[in-house]
Amino acid sequence: MDVDASSRRLIAVGCVLAGIGVAAGAFGAHMLKTMLEPPMLAAYDTGTRYQMYHAFGMILAGMAARLFGDPRLVTVGSIFAAGMVMFCGSLYGIALAGLKWMGPITPLGGLTFIIGWGLFGWRLWRRK
Repeated sequence: MDVDASSRRLIAVGCVLAGIGVAAGAFGAHMLKTMLEPPMLAAYDTGTRYQMYHAFGMILAGMAARLFGDPRLVTVGSIFAAGMVMFCGSLYGIALAGLKWMGPITPLGGLTFIIGWGLFGWRLWRRK
């Protein structure tokens, strides 16, 4: 695996997802405030916040992979991306489309985030 190219892609995708997170947050604050019930607006807001946190996590993982030359840190960023799809995506689906069946996906996305952060810490701890 070319760590430089992979880490660059990871950082770029993290930046795009952070930009989308800002846009989603602004959309929620300005457009959805009058359209959604408070619990659904809160779910949507949680999705945008966690998207931002983990987009930054992807950028950080990409930078660490590049700095340390560790391709497994690129994997951490990919895990964060998968967590965003599951956690944030399910919250967006529930809030915007009423897709209640997506509810069980949300904690799986949260577990994915936990695994990603744990692996990130473990890889950095194990560095020589």
